[in-house]
Amino acid sequence: MSIQRRTRIVLPALAVFALSACQPQQPPAPAVPTTELLAVDTPPPGYPEELACDNVGGQVVLAMTVGTDGRPSAVEVLHGSGVAALDKAALEGVRQWRFKPATRGGQPQSSKLQVPVNFRPPQVRPQSCYVLDEQRRRSGG
Repeated sequence: MSIQRRTRIVLPALAVFALSACQPQQPPAPAVPTTELLAVDTPPPGYPEELACDNVGGQVVLAMTVGTDGRPSAVEVLHGSGVAALDKAALEGVRQWRFKPATRGGQPQSSKLQVPVNFRPPQVRPQSCYVLDEQRRRSGG
């Protein structure tokens, strides 16, 4: 192949490449970050006063699904405490919790998690326990 023939083939190819390099490039779309589930309002569940006064405690492990609205959509007892009132208090308390939902591609996603709820009797007996004791004594209980 002659140099002249090679030049005719190479020059047009270089011209196309050079022109394409001059075209304005579209900036890449910004990456939308993935975010994790974030607790917003998760106060400890209420401790049944009678159980706290009677020095009864325990741990309840709950299985929870947090919906795309940040609210628990399903909550169930995975491992109970052995005390029905503590299990019920844990369920009721956790159902009130609020979260910022996890996201993928900017879209909210539901999340599943396990939540241990610990009920520890107070080290110092609350004054209200003495009133409860008196009510029990009067009612014969």
